[in-house]
Amino acid sequence: MTEFSSGITAGASPSDIVSGPDGALWFAEGTGGVGRITTSGAITQPVTTTFGNQITVGPDNNLWFTIWHANGSFPEGIGRVTTGGSFTDFSSGVTPGSFPYSVTTGPDGNLWFTENTAGGRVGRITTAGVVTEFTAGITSNVSPSTITAGPDGNLWFTEFNHGVARITTAGVVTEFTSGISSHALGIAVGPDGALWFAEQQPDVIGRITTSGAVTEMTTGITPSSNLSGITSGTDGALWFSEQAGNRIGRITTGGAVTEYASGISSGAGPSGLRFGPDGNLWFAESAGNRIGRLIY
Repeated sequence: MTEFSSGITAGASPSDIVSGPDGALWFAEGTGGVGRITTSGAITQPVTTTFGNQITVGPDNNLWFTIWHANGSFPEGIGRVTTGGSFTDFSSGVTPGSFPYSVTTGPDGNLWFTENTAGGRVGRITTAGVVTEFTAGITSNVSPSTITAGPDGNLWFTEFNHGVARITTAGVVTEFTSGISSHALGIAVGPDGALWFAEQQPDVIGRITTSGAVTEMTTGITPSSNLSGITSGTDGALWFSEQAGNRIGRITTGGAVTEYASGISSGAGPSGLRFGPDGNLWFAESAGNRIGRLIY
């Protein structure tokens, strides 16, 4: 485990990370903007004027991120940054006060994002910046959270106060609540073709098939760990972050859990995580203001 902090603006609070098209990793900062880190640990800050939350690579090979909170420079919306560092913000069509939370590339060549507050919505934005919002079928105030493209050609997202939902590219929503405990946050496609998600209260890793069958797993997870992000690994397992537990976890598709804490600074608050182009696991430390790397 190695942590990197040099070059990150003080108090920027890195929250999510993704492997970029340029061979580096890019990360969103809750109170900073967007950062870039090479696999050798060199950090730059291409965007410093927005409040980013989650980040993804778009179909245009640019980095797209949610601007979750308005500040004096930019309103809430969706941001785009090129690998050369050119930044554009899109706010037209995004409901004010909606807290854009997560963004992913859809199978239709558009970006899809969640809006966590103001009743809760899912949005779609073209690479030209045209926004459409969808509310039909989403229970009010369920707090849509992380969104990902599923293996079935649909988008899947967690509802923090409700469960897990599916939205087609035409905007048709189906919600799944049966068998899901509470406070689902991170979600990712597993190597088995199911969707895997992290729940914060209680600390549970859930699995849902594309037909809606749910399994929850708790064995081996330290209680009160505040699970956050989850990603599919290069090793056929899934990896997840424990914000309060200050650990990184690994779960096989059979449900066997291993937790890793050595080398993570106290109070780091691991959150978003992805595997990098070097085959290692990289994660954002929202409380510690660092980027971590786990060599597995």
